[in-house]
Amino acid sequence: MSRRTRLFRPTGQRLGAVGLGCAGMSPWMYVRPHSDDRAWAELLNAAVDLGATLLDTAGVYGEGHNETLIGWAVAPRRHEVFLATKVGLVVDDLATMTLHRDGRPAHLRDAVEASLRRLRTDTVDLCYLHRVDPAVPLEDSWGVLAVMVAEGKIARLGLSDVHIRQAEQAHRIHPVAAVQSELSLWSRQALGGRDPEEDIVGWCARNGALFVPFSPLGRGFLTGTITPDTRFPSEDLRARHPRFTARARAANQRILTPLREVADRHGATPAQVALAWVLAHGDHVIPVPGTTRLTYLRANVAAANLHLTAQDLADLDRTPEAAEGHPSGTLGSRV
Repeated sequence: MSRRTRLFRPTGQRLGAVGLGCAGMSPWMYVRPHSDDRAWAELLNAAVDLGATLLDTAGVYGEGHNETLIGWAVAPRRHEVFLATKVGLVVDDLATMTLHRDGRPAHLRDAVEASLRRLRTDTVDLCYLHRVDPAVPLEDSWGVLAVMVAEGKIARLGLSDVHIRQAEQAHRIHPVAAVQSELSLWSRQALGGRDPEEDIVGWCARNGALFVPFSPLGRGFLTGTITPDTRFPSEDLRARHPRFTARARAANQRILTPLREVADRHGATPAQVALAWVLAHGDHVIPVPGTTRLTYLRANVAAANLHLTAQDLADLDRTPEAAEGHPSGTLGSRV
């Protein structure tokens, strides 16, 4: 089997081993992108040409702009792409990135219908509950999405940022086809860490579900291009993120040392090694790094063919945990 593909076990469909996170193509977490949607359409179509067929979006990305962009850009080749979107978060203020959770069945139904219109499709391939709403029983939120599967508006259901007990609860009601959570060399909670009972990556493998890591490049840090002197625009989420204070970035340079060493052994980039490490956690893992440049897109897809040795993996697994800055200016490790 080519390392460039992954088997989506619920359907028997093959997907590109590396997908594309599309949030950065809309006003969202990072720098506000240029407004030329034609350029983003070219990048989206290049991704499909390269085999990055899983396009990851959400209703809140750019308050619907992201889905609208994707729906327009890939409409002529809808049959070639695997559209994954998310519902259950609502934007209160796009400028300040203020959100709230809404898992009410009526809201989720309306949100799915809106996503279908923006994506220009009758059926979305994968729909995630973006976050579990603590104010709404999970069985109510999951139940209405399951009804929409029966109606043919959703092909498969997924969960985003959940604990195993939540995944199991949902799975008893309707199969969980995918779980999306953060996983990278500086964010390894999805592997269980000190609590093997929270190994959601392993849970997905045992239950025939995809595991879809978001931010597999540590929001750009693991590319090795962000230094303690890097300045972020005020609208960039990293300007307020505790791991991106100048002190935290200086402390976290130590994470890049083994990445660069392994990259040098293979004639690869640190970003490719970071993605290959994520991919090494199973054939059910499809990371969705975001990018705004064709050069990086090609490099990300090529990471699927990077074979890390047992020694490479051991060296990378010893990478120290990420330090985080705090308002007081002190540093601590993420638990």
